[in-house]
Amino acid sequence: MFIGENLTNLRIMHGYSRKQLSDMLHITEQAVWQYENNYTSPKLQIVNHLKSIFHVKSKYFYHQDVLKRYFTTGNIPVMNIAYRSKLRNVISKTEAEAKHMEYLDSFINYITAHLSMPTQNIIQLRDEVIHYLNSTLDERSEQISNVAKLARKRLGLRNDTNDDVMFLIEKSGAFIFEKSIGEEIDAYSLWTEKQRPFIVLGNRKHSAVRRNFDLAHELGHLLLHYKVEFTHLDGKEHKNMEDEANLFAGAFLLPEEDFLEDLNTISFITNPDAYLDLKKKWKVSLQVLGYRAAHLGIMDAKKHRNFYASLHRKGYLKREPLDDLLPIQKPQKIKSIIDLIAKKGIIDIHKMLERDWMVEVDFLHRLTGIDKGFFTNYLVMDQDFELVHVNNITSVVQKKNG
Repeated sequence: MFIGENLTNLRIMHGYSRKQLSDMLHITEQAVWQYENNYTSPKLQIVNHLKSIFHVKSKYFYHQDVLKRYFTTGNIPVMNIAYRSKLRNVISKTEAEAKHMEYLDSFINYITAHLSMPTQNIIQLRDEVIHYLNSTLDERSEQISNVAKLARKRLGLRNDTNDDVMFLIEKSGAFIFEKSIGEEIDAYSLWTEKQRPFIVLGNRKHSAVRRNFDLAHELGHLLLHYKVEFTHLDGKEHKNMEDEANLFAGAFLLPEEDFLEDLNTISFITNPDAYLDLKKKWKVSLQVLGYRAAHLGIMDAKKHRNFYASLHRKGYLKREPLDDLLPIQKPQKIKSIIDLIAKKGIIDIHKMLERDWMVEVDFLHRLTGIDKGFFTNYLVMDQDFELVHVNNITSVVQKKNG
């Protein structure tokens, strides 16, 4: 029997309204509603169209989907999603991303079910931050600066580079993904009810420095704004949270003592081009370098205005020098886990696609942001295993005979 809830889950995750889906299927919106509520079952032609739209197997619609089997209901608190966004409270977008995170959470549960995961240091760091914030009388800006300093220390990030920032945040326990979120959202983050930290980065920005700032910004939300109900904030409150995360990102990526020492080498502090070596060193944009210098008192308000005007005049507000040269850090944790479980024989990727998840490789690509070739490599390995194994044995025998 066709399971309407499976269709609803896929539709919401992809951000389609019933009307949009009905237009794609060339049927009425009422028909989609009837399918989702199990009043009627679609004909085979419609099912084939649905599977091509969502990149799933036909049988996906006739068995309990992955959310029923691998997801804990209520584990994704929608009101706590922290967006780095130009828009606030985009309800349809929030529903789509929340559903996407349900699928991601299910995927992590699936691939880690037979693994013993190490203690999440990021939870200990967050609790240490909460204790500090609740017990200090420091001004808020000083609090944020101290939390940024503590974060670099606890994550094991050296104070002269940001080269390993994504790796160390993933190593601490965070799960980082990238996906096409859209123009209005840069990134978002969330703690699940079961204390799993997520960071989802947009993949539209082909710039290492923008990627690093988004990553640091979301880390700031995870540490500073635990359990904050972002969907209930008014405009002023939301802006304040964003400003705090921005302040954290600047302090985290440009540690005060080392950055001040670097600034001593700048001859013309209002000239953005004078900061190019520092951009290369810290993998941070010229804009952020200027803001951080102003925050630390190296530039007064007038000089910072001149600095910003120069950025605008040179066209650096749209594209900066070195943006095409600096390598972009990409998430590796999930790929490493998949590689481990596949090579150890804990999970067969072919069976995962066909039997457990009932989806195509394109589905996992859209879900995780991982290149399709990464998954198809394991399918090829599975097909060639016996031949490779025989060749290896033959080689060993030949050596012994020799």
